[in-house]
Amino acid sequence: MNILYTAEALATGEGRNGRAATSDGRLDLDLAIPKEMGGSGDGANPEQLFAAGYAACFHSALQLVARKAGADITDSAVGARVGIGPNDSGGFGLAVTLEVSLPHLERGEALALTEKAHEVCPYSNATRGNIEVTLTVTDE
Repeated sequence: MNILYTAEALATGEGRNGRAATSDGRLDLDLAIPKEMGGSGDGANPEQLFAAGYAACFHSALQLVARKAGADITDSAVGARVGIGPNDSGGFGLAVTLEVSLPHLERGEALALTEKAHEVCPYSNATRGNIEVTLTVTDE
């Protein structure tokens, strides 16, 4: 693979109750365990960061495949929900739901573009076979 860009981040403190910052200073934030997992919830958490990154990356992949198909994706949006919970191996696992809105397309075309974006998106390729990813297309 020809690497075009590398992001760098450093986590300090007590892991999920610490701090994370990128080497370029664009992100620099407090981290906290979510209240639902027994923490204070007064900072960002890795699942939120992953959700934001996956949503943005998938939206870019969707735009790429839509351009190639000549599809109108005006007002499109991608939302990501990332869940965390215990797995059968004594550790933790993730599950992702991607919700795609393509309001100017027929449902069949929207579904086809969403599936194609799932084949192209680097996050989808990285997670394929590792975590459950559910794709949904809304009618909004």
